[in-house]
Amino acid sequence: MILECIIGTANLSWLMQHKEMIVLCLDLFGTAVFAITGALRGFRCRLDFLGVIVLATAVGVGGGMLRDMLIGQTPVAAFQHGIYLVICAVAGSVMFYLAPRVGDDWNFIPLCDAIGLGVFTAIGCEKAAGIEGCGRVAIVLCGVMTAVGGGVIRDVFSMRVPAVLKSDFYATASLLGGILFVILLRVFPTQIDYFGRFCIVSLVVLLIRLCAMRFKFRLPVSHTIPSRERWHFHRKHMFKE
Repeated sequence: MILECIIGTANLSWLMQHKEMIVLCLDLFGTAVFAITGALRGFRCRLDFLGVIVLATAVGVGGGMLRDMLIGQTPVAAFQHGIYLVICAVAGSVMFYLAPRVGDDWNFIPLCDAIGLGVFTAIGCEKAAGIEGCGRVAIVLCGVMTAVGGGVIRDVFSMRVPAVLKSDFYATASLLGGILFVILLRVFPTQIDYFGRFCIVSLVVLLIRLCAMRFKFRLPVSHTIPSRERWHFHRKHMFKE
């Protein structure tokens, strides 16, 4: 009923008939986009051909691997369905030769990355919701882990502080999407099926991420104490006794 209002009855019937294929295609699309971002980081870090492919694969499927290991779903999905690894390897190979010719002109990547963020958040939450024993907090965290885990691995491999921990409204958008998923699962357990939750959560995360990019939303950042103040603070406690 809710999807009918958003999409329309005519399009809804087509979506219902092909919902499995739509989710799979979006999942593969998100994997490819994340792999491209990993390959670009590898290119900018001047890695060799194998290094670029490894980084592309780590970003493309790393989040899903971490999620599956945490919830005990082994072998992980990337090992059960080799298409994910193939897509990452192909994306890394193409970007290794294409990136030098294009340079930094990748304006479409942030938009595609935002789509992948929403898709992976919804897929991660849905997979955790189907595992017996996973509570609401675990469902939310699995969604976030699936969406941002690959990016964390990318930053660690390239010796940087993970971007999701220091700036940008990225992981927060995924976290809000996971909370929305749990609310939908709790309030509309039968009215909205898994495909409805997938569409709603993906769209909401996408919109939050796009608004954050457009209006420069950021969380408060911690500030260090100046060195002189730290010295006085230390001395005051030193001589307190």
